[in-house]
Amino acid sequence: MSIHPPFDPELSAVLAAMPAAMQRPLRIEDIPAWREQLAQLLPVSDQALRLGGAVELEERQIPGPAGAPDLSVLILRPARGQGRAAVPGVYHTHGGGMVMGTRRNADEVARWVGEVGVVAVSVEYRLAPEHPHPAPVEDCYAGLAWTAAHCDELGIDPSRLVIAGASAGGGLAAGTALIARDRGGPALSHQILMCPMLDDRCLTPSSRELDGEGVWDRSSNLAGWTALLGDARGGPGVSPYAAPARAEDLSGLPAAFIDVGSAETFRDEAIDYAARLSRAGVPVEFHMWPGGFHGFDAVAPQTALAQASRAARLGYVRRALAR
Repeated sequence: MSIHPPFDPELSAVLAAMPAAMQRPLRIEDIPAWREQLAQLLPVSDQALRLGGAVELEERQIPGPAGAPDLSVLILRPARGQGRAAVPGVYHTHGGGMVMGTRRNADEVARWVGEVGVVAVSVEYRLAPEHPHPAPVEDCYAGLAWTAAHCDELGIDPSRLVIAGASAGGGLAAGTALIARDRGGPALSHQILMCPMLDDRCLTPSSRELDGEGVWDRSSNLAGWTALLGDARGGPGVSPYAAPARAEDLSGLPAAFIDVGSAETFRDEAIDYAARLSRAGVPVEFHMWPGGFHGFDAVAPQTALAQASRAARLGYVRRALAR
């Protein structure tokens, strides 16, 4: 057992009560079972996303990347109506280690819709290992391009278009922002990267601290990256669009909010990415949540640390998108 920062006491109790199946390291052959377990652990119904009638939902099919299948997106709008004025937009890329999750894993984004009044678009990208890189990030970019092209129809102010994602979705959000910059694509005002999965090399101290402990330990992380990249994982030829920590130039990217738990695999790569963005002249707000394991705010939203982290992100959305 490696040395790592202690888990928050409330979160330790959550870990102790968590089903054993959810604490086993991920193996590629177990991905189908993990997908079923995630759906049971974090079910997201229409009722939950509507927040008691504050949010309206619309499912739509949109074009995927050239030569690829169409994409499903979930559009979330304030139920009170937007009036004539365009509102900020949030383009959401869900989490799930590159191998699981759906567009409906968007309960926190639904809260931003209901409380701040943004319009959100959550994309269903193809998953590894069935669809390795570049399929997931190219799907995410295609969905972003569609969202930007349909701002008028969606009632989104194109000058306040944000990309947001957690875990793998945070890595995909960062990779999509890099593609948008490099291809002269949609202009993003902000990127919100929650406990982002950024570095396939798995060489940082925090990527080695958790082995059989917490959520998404070293073995799971290696499996997720291998599902996405195959034998290329950790080698010299990996694209920064797959692993944004590989990007040499971080200038010209949108303002960033990045947060991470102190007791999770992604801690050090998140710290490093925030620091490098800042050194490149990008405005950055960074939070490290003491004792937080990976995804603690989704697994244990009732805990004080989870509520503090969600409040910080909600506050950032309010301030960043105020007009």
